[in-house]
Amino acid sequence: MAKLVECVPNFSEGRNKKVIDAIAEAISSTEGCSLLDVDPGSSTNRTVYTFVGSPQAVVEGALNAARTAFPLIDMTKHSGEHPRMGAMDVCPFIPVQNVTMEDCVNCANIFAQHLTDVLHVPVYLYGEAARKENRRSLPSVRAGEYEALSEKLKRTEWSPDYGPAAFVPSWGATVAGARKFLVAYNINLLSTKEQAHRIALDIREQGRSKDQPGLLKKVQGMGWYLEEANIAQVSTNILDFELTPVHTVYEEICSAAKDLNLPVVGSQIVGIMPLRAVLDCADFYIQRDRLFIVEEEHKVRLVISKLGLDSLGPFDPKERIIEYMVERTEEDKRLVSLSLQQFVRSVGARTAAPGGGSVSAAVAAMGAALGAMVGQMTYGKRQFDSLDSIMRRLIPPFHQAMNELLVMVDADSKAALAQGHRQIFHLVGSGIQTSDLSDTAPMSQPLGYLPLDATLPDATLPFSEAESRTKYDEYFR
Repeated sequence: MAKLVECVPNFSEGRNKKVIDAIAEAISSTEGCSLLDVDPGSSTNRTVYTFVGSPQAVVEGALNAARTAFPLIDMTKHSGEHPRMGAMDVCPFIPVQNVTMEDCVNCANIFAQHLTDVLHVPVYLYGEAARKENRRSLPSVRAGEYEALSEKLKRTEWSPDYGPAAFVPSWGATVAGARKFLVAYNINLLSTKEQAHRIALDIREQGRSKDQPGLLKKVQGMGWYLEEANIAQVSTNILDFELTPVHTVYEEICSAAKDLNLPVVGSQIVGIMPLRAVLDCADFYIQRDRLFIVEEEHKVRLVISKLGLDSLGPFDPKERIIEYMVERTEEDKRLVSLSLQQFVRSVGARTAAPGGGSVSAAVAAMGAALGAMVGQMTYGKRQFDSLDSIMRRLIPPFHQAMNELLVMVDADSKAALAQGHRQIFHLVGSGIQTSDLSDTAPMSQPLGYLPLDATLPDATLPFSEAESRTKYDEYFR
């Protein structure tokens, strides 16, 4: 599996299309970088770029973007609603696939060193890359913003981590770092900027002061007015969506707005977001409202509707959810993207993979799909009303098994090619067991060989054998 790092540089230019496009071109033309999103804001006068690639590629992409921006952005003339201290204000590196946080910390350090070598500008490190505790928080590093930077650089405690402690008027300073996936999420209000900021002070972790902390952990927030949409927003950064989910932020702000008799009119994701954050929201509303939804596509649609994510413009999941975007760039490389004819022929080719494991996973996935199909054709029909509760229990595990087995089609083939291992799949009721077995059998034995006395370790998805049999009995007794 390829190593993927996400890089999300924020540049202090959101109005000049030529500048915005030039920076985008610098990123997209970097070998190994896939530019996923460009999100400019006129009121904030800021553009958020999102791209992915190998650790080396994203560092080079970020450097190319900075080199391009250096002669094009002049911070002495900059103004906007968003806090900032430099032309390339912040440049975080985020682990996406097959990389660790330490890998991203390394990216931040390499980028910072090269940036100062090339442009001779001060660079601070924040987040997981911070070398001092008071620099872990971006708002702390950015306190005073660009206007206070010249004096800040004179103070020993705020000397940059890389580069000269010298004020570069046209550029300011850059903050590089490593962090978890941040969800930039804004909630729309028909209110004043001051009312929106009042709510932000109550919900953000920092609160109003040390003596008055806010409601939500790992959430930053402020209120502003979005002139181009003629609405106010509570603008938030959700630093850990697993700790404080997106729906929690939305519901808390709705509650605070209701107390002030202010209408909430949808919300907005800035940039892109992870699929897990969307599905967590869907699970919340499905449980709260006692809904029955199993299709991932329908869950995404539910969240778009509940949060009003399309209130300020279209929200296309294929262009806003990172897994879908990465999947689209790699789709032609996946076995499950092949036609049935192509898949069968690839199995019959003179190669060890795809082999028995991939075929078993594909066949089992079709079996699970048939179970899901029968359940969904039964559910909701008047003549089968008495079976609705059973179908609600029966359909989800079949649907889950189908999706997990599809992933295993490619996973087995990649494992076989990379490690010389093979996976044995078998469906037990509605559960799937998988076992990785080292290929210790003699080479003369056929590719599906498994000794009769082999012991398979337990590694069960989604249920243990006992749980699977229980569920089978529940469904079919």
